[in-house]
Amino acid sequence: MKIFYSSILILISSCCMAQSKVKWTFQSKKITDNIYEIHLIAKVQSSWHIYSQHMKEGGPIPTKIIFESNSSIALLGNTKEKGNPVSRHEPVFNVDVKYYEDMVDFVQTVKLKTNVNTNITGAIKFMICSDDHCLPPTTIPFDLKLM
Repeated sequence: MKIFYSSILILISSCCMAQSKVKWTFQSKKITDNIYEIHLIAKVQSSWHIYSQHMKEGGPIPTKIIFESNSSIALLGNTKEKGNPVSRHEPVFNVDVKYYEDMVDFVQTVKLKTNVNTNITGAIKFMICSDDHCLPPTTIPFDLKLM
């Protein structure tokens, strides 16, 4: 039983550690009457990095952005990444990786189907690493008002 509780405590502390290494801010920006940009901005602590959404199999876990279904909202295109990507071969995984240091802005364009105020909700699952180790994947929810 002690091993079980110790494992849970380690998992919780790892999750909290990942959250302290990456500060997330969420913004919605009105482009036209019914078009918005959703900005999910990660500011990454020095010496750490967060992975791109676009990674090859067999490497570290890519960032995944999940938008919950909302009949009032249509996603337009894929989520873009704005930042300065670093690409390199990762010998631990023996695969080429793409990640961001300092900051990355994940941008999703959405269209409101109706003229009612609504929220866009979802979650971001991400993994961060330094040059010598990685923290377990963490999931952060978001909820943004569109009006």
